[in-house]
Amino acid sequence: MPFPVDEKYIVATEQKLGVTFPASFRSKMIKENGGEVDTPPDTWQLFPFYDTSDKGRIKRTCNDIVRETASAKQWAGFPSGAIAIGANGCGDKLVLMPSAPPTKLQDAVFWWDHETRQLHRICDDFAKLK
Repeated sequence: MPFPVDEKYIVATEQKLGVTFPASFRSKMIKENGGEVDTPPDTWQLFPFYDTSDKGRIKRTCNDIVRETASAKQWAGFPSGAIAIGANGCGDKLVLMPSAPPTKLQDAVFWWDHETRQLHRICDDFAKLK
């Protein structure tokens, strides 16, 4: 079950990854740190921001964006600079990609197909996802 997260945990994740998340993604995650979104072709479970405010939240957020991105980078063909924000349970990842400058992530959301190693644009802004 998703729950709110203090913005300081988003900032800590940005510092660890060296990126800035789009405003619409930050806004959604502050209200619901995790959860899922439906897109063609799948339903995606969103990775949370690591929240150390209490033992319960540590347990519920240990599969955080930093950890899941590091894991995804081990896969052949994972896009350079991509940040994994979700998964479909079958190996594919929901990702945000860098823009110029490369530390700012694009508003657009993509899915990476682990079998074909192709990146597909889902929408122009995370706010459009349900």
